[in-house]
Amino acid sequence: MDPGFLNRLEREAGLAGLLDVLAAKLAPTDLQSLLLETYRRRASRAAPGDVARRYAESRFLRPSPVDPARLRRFDELAFRQAAEFEAIELSPVAPLGTCSAVAAVSQNLVVSTSRNNEVCSDPTNVMALECAERRRAALGREPGSAERVRLCTSHRVIRAQHFGDAPNAWPHFRLFAVCTAGRDAGGFRFEGEALREQAALHVGVLAAARDAGFEVGDVLLRVTPLDERSRAALAEKVLAPLRASFPELDADFDDERASGRGYYATACFQVNVRGEDGAELFLADGGFTDWTQRLLGDRRERLLISGFGTERFCQVCG
Repeated sequence: MDPGFLNRLEREAGLAGLLDVLAAKLAPTDLQSLLLETYRRRASRAAPGDVARRYAESRFLRPSPVDPARLRRFDELAFRQAAEFEAIELSPVAPLGTCSAVAAVSQNLVVSTSRNNEVCSDPTNVMALECAERRRAALGREPGSAERVRLCTSHRVIRAQHFGDAPNAWPHFRLFAVCTAGRDAGGFRFEGEALREQAALHVGVLAAARDAGFEVGDVLLRVTPLDERSRAALAEKVLAPLRASFPELDADFDDERASGRGYYATACFQVNVRGEDGAELFLADGGFTDWTQRLLGDRRERLLISGFGTERFCQVCG
């Protein structure tokens, strides 16, 4: 926050240290009560015209430009392809700090609420919490349990960053997200199996979408080793079997990838579609994270996440 703005605010309010009081000294429940009363009073002064004007002007509030029938068609085929994953329906909100504490994403990029929650901006962060709960239960039943948790969901998210004039980018949009949680099995076994399974899921979804009438060009899978020790295992356990399963798939390493480094660990991947003009449409992104390790305090825990841009795909390829 701009210090000049904060100084002016405190001076006009006649309350020195106002931000410190709100951010650190008030109990969460007291802050919630204060914010609720603040917004109740503001809402009580809002006329219908004010609400209509806000609806027309705010980039967060307008309907999606994508035909909902296309979104439903895609979801149906995606869930069919993800039969090995348990489908869950997430809440629209998550605990305050889910992104900043779990995924180290700035809270400024998230829509926070007055009830000490935040609007879901990435379903994989929330599914990581669910995975951790289920893994904790499995470890309680059997110490060292290797029981895997496979979850998938389709969820509309909202993000506070401004995408400007970027094509096919909106403040709220639908994602198809997948998580696989488990335990280190040695020899890159968990990592190889989980990454192969999730990459095959996204590639299989595109193949099914093509059969269902969506306009799907050449599919490209790019895997990036973030630990050089994983390269040989990724070639053997991921790229080779996927090339065999999908002969038309363009699958290879991408050592030039810059995004995701520091966010993902061990390895990450992307699935794109190449159009007739040669341009690539970025659709799916995923990788390994340390989220369940930190949530459970156990370095042997493993988690692979990925998300598919449903809205973008249906807008461009529908």
